[in-house]
Amino acid sequence: MKKHVLIVGGGIGGLSAALCLARYDISSEIIEQASEITEVGAGLQLSPNCSRVLHNLGLKSALSKNAVKPESIKIRSWRTGVVLETTTLGSEIQAITGFPYYHIHRADLIALLLDAIDSESLITLHKGESVTSFSQEADRVSVHTQNTSYEGDVLIGADGLHSTIRSQMFGQDKPVFTGNVAWRFLVPVSQLVDKPEMSAQSWWGPNKHLVHYYVKGGDFVNCVCVVEKQSSDLESWDQRGDVKELKQAFRHWHEDIQLLMENIDNKSCFKTALYDRRPMNSWSKKRVSLLGDACHPTLPTMAQGAAMAIEDAAAISFCIDNGGKDPEKALLHYQSLRMKRTASLQRWARRNAKIFHLGGPAAWMRDRLMFLGPASKVLEEVYAYNVYANNESSKHSF
Repeated sequence: MKKHVLIVGGGIGGLSAALCLARYDISSEIIEQASEITEVGAGLQLSPNCSRVLHNLGLKSALSKNAVKPESIKIRSWRTGVVLETTTLGSEIQAITGFPYYHIHRADLIALLLDAIDSESLITLHKGESVTSFSQEADRVSVHTQNTSYEGDVLIGADGLHSTIRSQMFGQDKPVFTGNVAWRFLVPVSQLVDKPEMSAQSWWGPNKHLVHYYVKGGDFVNCVCVVEKQSSDLESWDQRGDVKELKQAFRHWHEDIQLLMENIDNKSCFKTALYDRRPMNSWSKKRVSLLGDACHPTLPTMAQGAAMAIEDAAAISFCIDNGGKDPEKALLHYQSLRMKRTASLQRWARRNAKIFHLGGPAAWMRDRLMFLGPASKVLEEVYAYNVYANNESSKHSF
């Protein structure tokens, strides 16, 4: 008998998990607290390790409509604009990994995932349902909302940094403020006389950095700025940001940055504090497990948060399908497949947050060591990773 899976959370991870499960002919119900699933203005970098999964889900054509394929990633000095390092992407990375590197707006990715779910009979999406708790017995697990309850064989908590499922499993523990606040905004390309090249540009400077790249088919430049701050009570991704405050923070930066700042689409300017959690020792209990930011939130300095959730989706669906009548063993196997990799990416992102923001002699030394090739390590360990091959190699463990 095929299993039925409950998924709490209708974000990128939860939607991807439902689609991955459907590939194994496993039905699922997604329980989402929002009455409408939308995403405010922010871009995403989808590296080959996760575009592999999206293509496997049949989303290649949909991605081509709004996503952009960057030619490279360039790291630049905040004041001079000098290129410190270039990582070639485009056709070269596709030839190496077999899959492209995309830039896409979050809303566009959510929309294409929802379109795929709408046409999948094995997936039911419940919106406007706020989960209060879950309970499990020997042969099933139940999710309880303010209005009703849902029953299934397995529960996946894909409900983000402030996960209700995680809190019930492991107790209330607050995420820790990292000392960084993220700003994000869009710039209409039509307003720019001098347009940026078709690459991701990462500008490093003392106590802050800025990344920009094209989204929405090249019609907008998506910008993300991370600024160090002593304290913050911001948590929501949809809190408006004061453009004047942002411009003041970057007032001494290169003229290319000033050009972007002068053409901000004010309606798209948001800011949030960046919170973090330490890698977990366990994220599964019996018929319940976690996915994405619920178990391994990753700072944006690796551009791998969405990618890790999408990889999780491919791994957990494989484990549930191959776990037979023992969901506990299947979920523990999923955890073993993912824990080392995601913890490594979490630590890598934390290190990057410090490296990007160096100043003075430390920055001078960093810039001169760039030629040692950290980009090749990212390509080998992150971008070229094949979650399906890793899954298959572990089959003997079932």
